[in-house]
Amino acid sequence: MFNLFDDVTSQLELKDALPAELPILPLRGTVAFPFIIMPLSIGVPRSTKLIKSAVKNDSLIGLVVSREPEVDEPGPDQLYQTGVVARIHRVVRSEKDTLQVIVQGVERFKIDTWKQTDPFLTAKISIEPDIIEDGQEMEIEALRRRILELSSTIIQYMPSIPNEITEFLDQVEDSRIIVYTIASNMRMDFQDRLNVLIEDSLRDKMALLVRLMNHELEVLEIGQRIRSETQEELDKTQREFYLRQQLKAIQKELGEEDEQAIFTEYRQKIEAAGMPEEAEKEALRELSRMEKLQPQSAEYGVIQAYLDWMVELPWSNLTKDNLDIVHAREVLDTDHYDIKDVKERILEYLAVRKLRLERKMDDEPIEPGREQDRAGGSILLFVGPPGVGKTSLGRSIARALGREFTRMSLGGVRDEAEIRGHRRTYIGAMPGRIIQAIKRVKTRNPVFMLDEVDKIGADWRGDPSSALLEVLDPQQNYAFRDHYLDVDFDLSQVMFIATANTLDTIPPPLRDRMEIIRLDGYTEYEKIEIAKNYLVPRQIKANGLLENEIQYTEEGLRQIIRDHTREAGVRSLEREIGRISRKVATKLTSGELVIQDEEKTDEVQSIIIGPDEVREFLGKPKFLFEAAIRTEKAGVATGLAVTPIGGDVLFVEAACMPGKDQLTLTGQLGDVMKESAQIARSYIRAHAHELNIDSEKFNNVDIHLHVPAGAIPKDGPSAGVTMVTALVSLLTERPVRSEVGMTGEISLQGQVLPIGGLKQKILAAHRVGLKTVIFPKRNEADLDDVPEDVRKDMTFYTVEFLEEVLEHALSPAVSLDDAFEEAVEIPSVEMALN
Repeated sequence: MFNLFDDVTSQLELKDALPAELPILPLRGTVAFPFIIMPLSIGVPRSTKLIKSAVKNDSLIGLVVSREPEVDEPGPDQLYQTGVVARIHRVVRSEKDTLQVIVQGVERFKIDTWKQTDPFLTAKISIEPDIIEDGQEMEIEALRRRILELSSTIIQYMPSIPNEITEFLDQVEDSRIIVYTIASNMRMDFQDRLNVLIEDSLRDKMALLVRLMNHELEVLEIGQRIRSETQEELDKTQREFYLRQQLKAIQKELGEEDEQAIFTEYRQKIEAAGMPEEAEKEALRELSRMEKLQPQSAEYGVIQAYLDWMVELPWSNLTKDNLDIVHAREVLDTDHYDIKDVKERILEYLAVRKLRLERKMDDEPIEPGREQDRAGGSILLFVGPPGVGKTSLGRSIARALGREFTRMSLGGVRDEAEIRGHRRTYIGAMPGRIIQAIKRVKTRNPVFMLDEVDKIGADWRGDPSSALLEVLDPQQNYAFRDHYLDVDFDLSQVMFIATANTLDTIPPPLRDRMEIIRLDGYTEYEKIEIAKNYLVPRQIKANGLLENEIQYTEEGLRQIIRDHTREAGVRSLEREIGRISRKVATKLTSGELVIQDEEKTDEVQSIIIGPDEVREFLGKPKFLFEAAIRTEKAGVATGLAVTPIGGDVLFVEAACMPGKDQLTLTGQLGDVMKESAQIARSYIRAHAHELNIDSEKFNNVDIHLHVPAGAIPKDGPSAGVTMVTALVSLLTERPVRSEVGMTGEISLQGQVLPIGGLKQKILAAHRVGLKTVIFPKRNEADLDDVPEDVRKDMTFYTVEFLEEVLEHALSPAVSLDDAFEEAVEIPSVEMALN
């Protein structure tokens, strides 16, 4: 509001009686102008004394702006030199011991000298009216008119100021009153107000005010434009709201689904889902976006699909673990035979969980930034050949723990998005298979099996094994971030179990994050026990038979294992048992089995599956081990190897022919295996004398070394001793013992170096009927891993040098008469084998 004296003339006359010395009142953060009434709040003791003294003496005071507003009682050097003489009109004491003072400016002054500082400031002053130089009257009038024009325009943008003010200013003739009235009421910075007061020239003062008013006008015009645009948008929004309300009424009349009910339902589901703060905030943000969209919009459907995923994930749903150790042991023993290492590891996990819960360690608060220290889920890797029960073991673990079970096959997966999901910017985007599986089981702590982790691929779409690094790291997976969800999901309570046939193709960083448990092949005895206790009952039930309708003898099962399967696991064995069971079912339904009691139709004549029945139902044997026939001639040795499907037996054949000391290698051998052959040949040439071989013989012959099954790639150093034995057998014409298998790496000095996979190799040798195994002495400790029944059934020689290998592997040299007698007996041996 504009505040002026009603009688300006009396104000001007008052200036003639102004004193030469005045008490000085410092102003903080405000500027006083001549002619203008303004309120002041006085609370500083020194200023309070000044006001009381002025009121008592009915004297004028000087108002001077402080250079340092934060100082309560500034000194003379902390004040500006230009101020305004003011008259006190009214003083009111407030409740907080402050004085509310109404003052009116009279005229500008400048301080000449300071008189005193106590009890308040006083100074000698000189009146300094605004200067009007000769010849500036026309310019001042032009500036006056411009100021009036600008003020009229500015007032139009300020509804709080009445329009009568414009008429009042037009009637004021004194330009100074116009300038100070506008400067005191217009929005401007503190420094600009002070500059208006301090400026001595009236023309310059008015020019400064014009610049400030132009700037203010531009700001008001921009603000008005913004308000107009906002109002237009608001009007549009109100119109859309009105139309939406009409649409809702129409949909309600038509019986269509209420949109608001959908939003309310989503909001309730979000609140009930138990999401973390970040996830809930993101879900509510997307719901807010969805409420502003039309149902026909493509983005509406994308957001709705996202919210469906968010509310259906088990953010806080945990299955309570069954921590009964006895129960877990019973479940694992019921479902699987042997595999003690795995069972012990599961029982250890249960024991640790039980102790942590009993001692309330999981209830201890986790410090911010130390979330990785929490007790996360276990990550196991079962490595073994096919058919040993890796996948079924995962189901048994879940049953023992009382958890849900889910499985994801990684074989052939090449796209990283299969693990992390697609970003929502893509059409048809979905979360990765990890999150999908968690949603299916509806719990945050299932037993999660990652099958065939060794068969993950990689191409231009990314490397899934690298994406699994975060999933399978207990220090990171508490904050797994799927690309689709784009919020953290806690996988630390998931018990991950990976399976693989071999470790070679698993990247080392991924392998390092898992606890490796090996499941090697089964012995014949173990296969028979597994068949009797698990496979036979399952196949009888699967084929609709009763237990008293078919019985398998131990001899029958042994013949199936020996003649119709050759595997480390029991998958083919179960398949053959299923074949026999189906044939029995066919006989039963065709009436070939005689019912003993017509009144008890469920009691039928049992069929006993022995060796003869196995031959009848399964036909001729599929596998015959021909070591005796293959090694009856010199130059053939039996080696042991490890493959992705378990241990296996291979033959190394050597032949010589007239030539020029060349070595030919066939059988699709790898570089390492080729080098082993070169080492074997070099060792034999270097030790020809000790081996009773004519060294001149090498100059006139070529040697051909072949490993059968040429379609299968082969590599590795463990065939070194087998190659040496085959070559020495060929050159000395001493056959290799038919019941002997061997494995070991060799050096040029004739040392036998350690190898890997000894257990699998011995099991393969036992499976095919070998009775003796030669292996490096430094692998002797690995013999403890071999089942006791296999160790009792076989003979083992541990060797350090090739001389020992040849001593145990080669048949003794025979005379010509003995050789002739053995040659005569060969046909009878062949007949017996056939």
